[in-house]
Amino acid sequence: MAAPPLPAPPLPAQRPDPGKAKTRKVYVPAITPRLRKLFVVVLGLLAILGANSVYLSSVTVLEAATGRLYQNYFYQLMFLGHIVLGVLLIGPFVVFGVLHMRNSWQRKNRRAVRVGYALFAMSLVVLITGVLLVRVAGIDLKHPTARAAIYWLHVLLPLVAGWLYWLHRLAGPPIHWRAGLAYAGIVAAAVAAMIGLHAQDPRKWNVAGPVEGEQYFRPSLARTATGNFIPANTLQMDDYCKKCHADVHAGWSQSVHRFSSFNNAAYLAAIKETREVSLKRDGSVKASRWCAGCHDPVPFFSGAFDDPKFDLLQHSTAHAGITCTTCHSITHINSTRGNADYTIEEPEHYPFAKSDNPLLQWVNNQLVKAKPALHKKTFLKDFHKPAEFCSPCNKVSLPQELNH
Repeated sequence: MAAPPLPAPPLPAQRPDPGKAKTRKVYVPAITPRLRKLFVVVLGLLAILGANSVYLSSVTVLEAATGRLYQNYFYQLMFLGHIVLGVLLIGPFVVFGVLHMRNSWQRKNRRAVRVGYALFAMSLVVLITGVLLVRVAGIDLKHPTARAAIYWLHVLLPLVAGWLYWLHRLAGPPIHWRAGLAYAGIVAAAVAAMIGLHAQDPRKWNVAGPVEGEQYFRPSLARTATGNFIPANTLQMDDYCKKCHADVHAGWSQSVHRFSSFNNAAYLAAIKETREVSLKRDGSVKASRWCAGCHDPVPFFSGAFDDPKFDLLQHSTAHAGITCTTCHSITHINSTRGNADYTIEEPEHYPFAKSDNPLLQWVNNQLVKAKPALHKKTFLKDFHKPAEFCSPCNKVSLPQELNH
């Protein structure tokens, strides 16, 4: 009888191969916890920039549809915010995009990867076109056709980028629609409210001004659009104009307009005597307003002129003459009978126009260059060209209030 078979010896314990352990891939999320923080920053900037863009685009559409200018001080601030937000977005967006692609370029979901590449490229084009549209030193695209093409790319490609982002997310994890819809609703409501306010109150150009405004300035026929005074520093901005209009400023600085006020010896003697006679006869210097409407617009419209103790030589407005802003802020020629029969308004400047900070002045210059429509509409009127524009201050008659 055969002996039973011996049991097989135990197999040696299997040890992990060190080489294989080293080659095993470690799973890296497409968006790591640290990268998610950067993603939140990018989404936040995009959310604010998106709302800002919808507002700016809506004003542009409103202007195109009505043929009226709806830009104002707030619009310029929003436009400045658009540029600042775009610049702030460039760094975080590029860093996030590069790191996100590095983490996900070998993913099996190739459709999501390919759409992600297209989305990143499209977004870079949007950022680049935005930079090309900014008018700063060294970057000032002036060719009209090229600028128009880049402008429309900058306007339309964000819509394509949004569509690509939607496709990218559809190919990946589930989309949280509730947050996106809430954001869209808030933006739509805010923009609708702002555009509604714009549409109800467009800037009123070339108005004649209220009759009640005459009470402050008679016997001069001049008046302000609101009936109120205009700050002296608003009318004395000749150096501000000189930055872009140096040739015109040079001609003005030696003109009779420049020396129309108390810096003119002949006029100084005449107005001094007129004020003295008026003060003794009437108890006030109001009769001398007849002169001031044309000769002394800065102290006159700012309210300083009526003070009997007004220093004709030392006051900060005494030597202003007829400033650049004075003529260019006239909004209506009431008649051609003379005696300063015109209406003047306080002009609406761009942000930081009165700032003494060089950086803020530079920002103001870029805003004027980038969005000049408001500047042109404010300071250049159709009635500046015909001779009737000169008639209010180059015709004269003596009213009873002056000589009784």
